[in-house]
Amino acid sequence: MTDTREAYLVDAFTDEPLSGNAAGLVPDAEGLADGQMRAIANELGASETAFLLPSEDADRRVRYFTPTTEVGLCGHATVAAHAWLAASGGADPGTHTLETNVGVLDIEIEAGGRVWMTQNAPTIREVEASYDRLGDALGCDPNAFRDVGADLPVAVADTGLPFVVVPVNFLEHLGDMTPDFGAVERLADEYDAAGVYAFTFDALDAESTLHGRCFVPGAGVDEDPVTGTASGACGAYLDRFGAFDDTPAEMRFEQGHYVDRPGVVRVRAAGGGAPTVGGDATLAVEGRVRVPGTEEDDIIEP
Repeated sequence: MTDTREAYLVDAFTDEPLSGNAAGLVPDAEGLADGQMRAIANELGASETAFLLPSEDADRRVRYFTPTTEVGLCGHATVAAHAWLAASGGADPGTHTLETNVGVLDIEIEAGGRVWMTQNAPTIREVEASYDRLGDALGCDPNAFRDVGADLPVAVADTGLPFVVVPVNFLEHLGDMTPDFGAVERLADEYDAAGVYAFTFDALDAESTLHGRCFVPGAGVDEDPVTGTASGACGAYLDRFGAFDDTPAEMRFEQGHYVDRPGVVRVRAAGGGAPTVGGDATLAVEGRVRVPGTEEDDIIEP
């Protein structure tokens, strides 16, 4: 009999289907081999797919796969998975623990369904990346980095997954970016980062703290629509470098508008400790997926 599993697409950091960031979800992944999970993630086509598994150290374990590779942490897929669990009766409101490849994380589900994920304590280091090189890689006038760079440096921020964080002066320059994804991948690799997160305080919504764009071509995701892990890293970066007289208790990061997938990430990062990112999620697609065989010849490697 053919092995099939429940599979879903859940849109994270939004309460409207077909916006925010779509995450694949396989809620029962026990017994699946790495190649099978990778093939399912490729078939579902989301930037990341969460595969839920039993855990001896937490309430559940998760593994995250892009269409091409496994990654250690994914914020939007974590939010999506727990929002689906809450909506389907698989998890009650309250605190839950989640075993990931980067450690056990605390997940809070609010009564209304909003999910909060506590990331790792931040590590942040400044990097010497020239504005001309950044401009070439991101397809942007280097002057867009210079004036804001006088107060906020280019740095690698890591709260479970490292990102090169790049401040930009105006939304016009951020929105007009036409990245050279090969150059972006080389830049991220040079600084041992997953990708590049560029942001500006010049946001679309007056209630937003900033507008971000995230490029992760090394993981097969040229532009990630709305990114929880990078938002947490950026929140820790803003707190570390004193972007505000007092870091707000909760920040609102907008993202995804330039790929027609608008969404909002809530970020709590004041005080230098482990940041927390939160958001809503909604089911977009539900069904079952046929599991490929485990023989190497049966799985087409990306």
